[in-house]
Formats: sequence, structure tokens, C-alpha cells
Amino acid sequence: MRVVREQAAPRGTTTDPGAPLAPVRAVPVVPVPAGPADVVRVVAHGEALALVGRLDVHAAADVRLALVDHLAAGSGPLVVDLAGITVVDATGLGVLVGAHRRAGRAGRALVLQDPSPTVARVLLLTRLERVLRVERSSALA
Repeated sequence: MRVVREQAAPRGTTTDPGAPLAPVRAVPVVPVPAGPADVVRVVAHGEALALVGRLDVHAAADVRLALVDHLAAGSGPLVVDLAGITVVDATGLGVLVGAHRRAGRAGRALVLQDPSPTVARVLLLTRLERVLRVERSSALA
């Protein structure tokens, strides 16, 4: 258990910077699980990306970087295959919406292709299928 030392002065008073800090309360330090190292896999195929795994808070930064890099490097629509995504959370949706906006500012389009049933349901429930361009293969439709 780690002890957090705090010193709060009453309003209108100053504290002596040299005064020792007294233990105020004990706060248990709980390690935050970092999640699996292979949360999501990004596979580039020219102007297309395939995401495989979990699109959640643990993978958001990596996926955001990959999308930004591909949007900056190419032209035309950027196709993101979501067939391999097993879980998507609010942070993952935020990454997709952010990439959609960035693509629009760059004169490009973000196309979400073949979302897995889980992702398709989340897009439907959040009504993001009305905002984001979602395409399904004829074999899946």
C-alpha cells in the first residue's frame, strides 16, 4: 500500500514549502492491466486496412496512428475492413468518427467495409451507420 501525502491549506493562508507533509490517507495501489499486447492487428493492403481483434481503449492509439498515416499518405477513399473486429467500445467508435472527419477535411472518404455482426449492431444502435459510410460485400449482404 502506498501512502499519498497531501497538504491542504485553509483558505487565505499560505503553507510553508519547507514544512514536512503528513500522511493524510492511505490509497491502495492497484496495477491497471495493460491488456494483451496483441489487442488489434492492423494489416495494410495498399489503400485498404484490415483490423483484426478488439477495437477498444487499449488499441485506440495504435489504430488512430495507422488511420492518420494512411489518410496522409494516399488519395481516394480509404477502405477499412472491419470483418475481423470482435469487440468495439466507445473509444474505438471515437477513433472511427475522428478518422471519418479527418478524411473529409483531406478531401477523402473513409469506407468501413464488411463490419462484423457485433460492430454492425453497435453502429446501428448508435446510429453511426447514418454518419459513416458502411459497405457490405454482396456475399455478406
